[in-house]
Amino acid sequence: MAAAAWSCLLAGCATTEVAAPPATAPVAAESEDARIAALLSRMSLEHKVAQLIQPQINSVTPEEMRTYRYGSYLNGGNGGPYGNEYAPAADWLKLADEMWDASTAPLSNGEPAIPAIWGTDAVHGHTNVVGATIFPHNIGLGATGDADLVRRIGAATAAEIAATGIDWNFSPTVAVAQDDRWGRTYESYSEDPAVVAELGAALVEGLQGKTSPGGHIGAGHVIATAKHFFGDGGTTHGVDQGNVDGDPAMLEALHARPYPAAIAAGVEAVMASFNSINGTKMHGNKPLLTGLLRGRMGFTGVVVGDWNGHAQIPGCTNSNCPQALLAGLDIYMVPDDAKALHASLLAQVKDGTIPMTRLDEAVTRVLRMKLRAGLLDAGAKRPSQRVNGGDLALLGSPEHRAIAREAVAKSQVLLKNDGVLPLKAGASILVAGRAADDIAQAAGGWTLTWQGGDDLTNAHFPGATSIWAGLRDAATQAGGRAVYSPSGSYAAKPDVAIVVFGEKPYAEFAGDRKDMVFADTEGLDLLRKYRAAGIRTVAVFLSGRPLWMNRELNAADAFVASWLPGGEGAGVADMLYGRRAATGRLGFSWPAGCNGQPVNGPEGALFQRGYGLSFGQTAPVAKLPETCAILDARSAEWFDLGRLGNGIVARGGDVTLPNLRGSGGGITARGIDRNRQEDAREISFAPGATLTLADSGRGTGGFRLVYELANAPTAPVTLTTGGKTIDITAGLTTSAGKGWREMIVTGACAPGNGRTLSITSAGALTLRIARIARQDIPAGVDCSF
Repeated sequence: MAAAAWSCLLAGCATTEVAAPPATAPVAAESEDARIAALLSRMSLEHKVAQLIQPQINSVTPEEMRTYRYGSYLNGGNGGPYGNEYAPAADWLKLADEMWDASTAPLSNGEPAIPAIWGTDAVHGHTNVVGATIFPHNIGLGATGDADLVRRIGAATAAEIAATGIDWNFSPTVAVAQDDRWGRTYESYSEDPAVVAELGAALVEGLQGKTSPGGHIGAGHVIATAKHFFGDGGTTHGVDQGNVDGDPAMLEALHARPYPAAIAAGVEAVMASFNSINGTKMHGNKPLLTGLLRGRMGFTGVVVGDWNGHAQIPGCTNSNCPQALLAGLDIYMVPDDAKALHASLLAQVKDGTIPMTRLDEAVTRVLRMKLRAGLLDAGAKRPSQRVNGGDLALLGSPEHRAIAREAVAKSQVLLKNDGVLPLKAGASILVAGRAADDIAQAAGGWTLTWQGGDDLTNAHFPGATSIWAGLRDAATQAGGRAVYSPSGSYAAKPDVAIVVFGEKPYAEFAGDRKDMVFADTEGLDLLRKYRAAGIRTVAVFLSGRPLWMNRELNAADAFVASWLPGGEGAGVADMLYGRRAATGRLGFSWPAGCNGQPVNGPEGALFQRGYGLSFGQTAPVAKLPETCAILDARSAEWFDLGRLGNGIVARGGDVTLPNLRGSGGGITARGIDRNRQEDAREISFAPGATLTLADSGRGTGGFRLVYELANAPTAPVTLTTGGKTIDITAGLTTSAGKGWREMIVTGACAPGNGRTLSITSAGALTLRIARIARQDIPAGVDCSF
């Protein structure tokens, strides 16, 4: 094509169906680099900067897109088109077309109009959208050990994403989770980096439809993202967004190992992690983002940030952070401050803070990713007009649900079986437990809403099947009978009771735990009830990680780790009835002790990674010890449910604060509502102020505090008890903005015999407190925030 004709095409002066073809026509003799360089040379500085900015759909309109020409945008876990997180699929497609039209509208002076791309967290299917197929979370897929299955899941997920007009998936998570107290453990395939590498690469291939670097993404497929680079599964105490300590070479060998496999599979994007490595935030870690990822690993694609992750770099804010770009970030995920960030980056390029060469390098990578997605070709179409675009029948299609059902069956891990499984034809079964008919609980977090669960009912999941519905149909087909009782009651004695129970849904930091002990007794009570009545039992445990539950293992005749199977509960029935073999194997070590500590490897494991029974292996589990100091710990409430405990006095400086209310000594305390009227306190500290709680008795033990901190401290904060002062600034900084958290103070960091607990802030601070308890915390439990 002649240069003049090419320029006309890029400027939008050709007549086509869409507002303007956004970029280059394919020229066989022209290299990828030459095409991108030609585009880059004709872009304004303002539009180059805009390519590096990614706002969320809740905060950017098509009109603003037309003005600013942001390179990409995303929907958050609680975001949906036009402010409706339950918007029908057609609305997602409609918004995608509107954003395409806005970003490709012709520009003046022959400048190319570069299309914006939409990114989403489709971490176990396209589960932000009502009606999409809900696959098992990664922890379940890791238990299948089936790379081909994962590849097929990736292709099915890509087709459903493309059907709604979205271009980019922030998946797979290739974290190598090492501390299962971490709230994202279920996003990890395994504690074994080799397993994570294999399955992560397979999902990349399925999503993108290609198996090597440099090639074009397949028609009807989407851009994949390996995340979060790196170490997110290895933070101290399993704290989300925390710090990873250790020898750099050893950390790299463990936590960075999956990335070369993803790069070899052709992954086009890598997402930087929130966490720090040896105290340095990954979003600003040039030796790792540029030196390791770009240099030694040879990654040439886009490095994208996580939700305002750049703002966690010291000296940065949401709207001002040249450090991240200079360290190696290419795209800022800045949900709500896009305009301000655009202004600051533009100014920093103009004044030389950011070299033009670095800007052009980052924009080149963004353009290359779009070129490989086919979006810079002449005649590139609106999202609704592409392969799979607008084919909304793909969402939850029978073919995709069949893949999900297969994955559910293969992910079930049989840990104990005294001969009750597989269920016999003609058996009368009782299905008990509230979770059995709760699709939202079986699906877990990142399902329609960020945290999942809450107010979601089965009506929110058209076409999906609960575990109960799958068992009911399977029992009928086997000539038997099934009855469902959420409370576990029954009129006629069944042959077998299947008890479904487990963790409630959560995502990210909301799922962080302080220990590895499952304390909820709903399932335990039912299992013990049926055992006492002489009814054979099968425990089906829903969870995002292995947990200590010796009591339930003792009480059940068969025990199945079901993980978070998603929306095709019939897959559970397929395994329980023996329609599919019991092939699931643990991707994570299962803890033997209840000391609350993580387990990786045989030491301390009740069941080692790779364990799982097949049918015919009816090996009983020897009776397990059930005593657990964490469960039996005595607790003395110093403050709870809006009241100070007996004998507890609160003071601001030297001024008494009756029932932890009022002002004095630079402290102001007022009642706020957490779960009920004024059941918590908001404590405002003036600079240098101290809040003290004192016990008139002789209490001993550690402390547990339930607290919330909206903003990170601006100055040091200390906690004093038993005559020892500890700096808690770093822990509070990590916890800021993450909702209600739990702080544990044990003898590991402070004496256990203090009769007072004091918090001092050198700067202004607002801290919310819901509970302070003195507790006998077992030895070995770490201090954490």
